[in-house]
Parts: sequence; C-alpha cells; structure tokens
Amino acid sequence: MSQPHPVTGLIRFLDGFSEWTGRLIAWLTLLMVISTFVVVVMRYVFEQGNIALQESVVYMHSFVFLLGAAYTLKHDGHVRVDIIYRPLSEKGKAWINLFGTLFLLLPVCIFLFWISWEYVATSWELKEGSQEAGGLAYRYILKTALLAMPAMMILQAIAELLRSLMVLAGKSHLPPAEEEHAL
Repeated sequence: MSQPHPVTGLIRFLDGFSEWTGRLIAWLTLLMVISTFVVVVMRYVFEQGNIALQESVVYMHSFVFLLGAAYTLKHDGHVRVDIIYRPLSEKGKAWINLFGTLFLLLPVCIFLFWISWEYVATSWELKEGSQEAGGLAYRYILKTALLAMPAMMILQAIAELLRSLMVLAGKSHLPPAEEEHAL
C-alpha cells in the first residue's frame, strides 16, 4: 500500500479546522432562533424590551455568516457559474479553482484583512460597546470577526489550492474530508 502524499495531511488539517469551526458556529443558528423567540414573547406578551438580547441576535447572525464562510467554501457552497464549471473534467475544475483562488479569493481576503485591521484595532483600543443604553458592551468582539473571516478563508483557500495542485499533478483526487476531523 502506498503512503499518502505529505500534502494530504495539511489539506486534511485545514479542512478539519474549517469543518470544526463551521459545525460549532452552526449552533448559533439555533440559539439565534431561541433568542428571537424570547425577544418577541417579551415584547408582545410582557411588553418588555431587552436591547442586549436583541443585539445578541445581530451578533450571532454576523458570526454565522462571517465565521461560517470557510466552512461553506470547504463544502463548495459559494456561488459559481455552473454552466461552465459542471461539465469540465477534474483537471479543468482544478484549473478554475486554482485561478479563482489565486486571483480572486486570496486577493479579496487579504484586502479585507488589511482594510479591517485598523478599524478592529481601534475598536479594541476603545473597548467599544453598544451605542444603545442597555446594549452589549462587547462590540469590539463582533468587529474581530471582520479579521477572523478573511483569516479563516485564507486557511481554507490554501487547502483548496493544494487540492487543485495535487489534481493537476495527477497525484490524486482529494474530495473534501466531510466526515474526517483533523482536530
């Protein structure tokens, strides 16, 4: 039996990280629904408002989208022009993925990280909180997701690049390790 390619371990580790974070962050959707239900019941049944709870729903929604993006990439869930991509061979798809990652995904993620850095750092410096009385005191944590998202996308992009390069080199076809957890 032949040894797996050394890059395979790195790909599985990066895939595992995206899988783990995606599954973890997915639980926020349930918590978000429960919190929204509580907000509605409090407001319309008990005529009470809770700004912090309302803001927590916005925070969770933001975290699901921002921190779930790498998981979505791993599972090939982002928008693509399937009319062109679907009929291609494995190598054709690998070329599209390689160029898309190198010339679109990575530059955009690097730009997002770079442009957000000062904004997030300032928020941390000020320990920025809600502008609403009774709101959450941790807006700087929410803003940190603006750095975490591109960082996590870059890590998953590296896995996608390596996977495409292995396909192009004829080493193997590596489907996303959906059930394997490297972490």
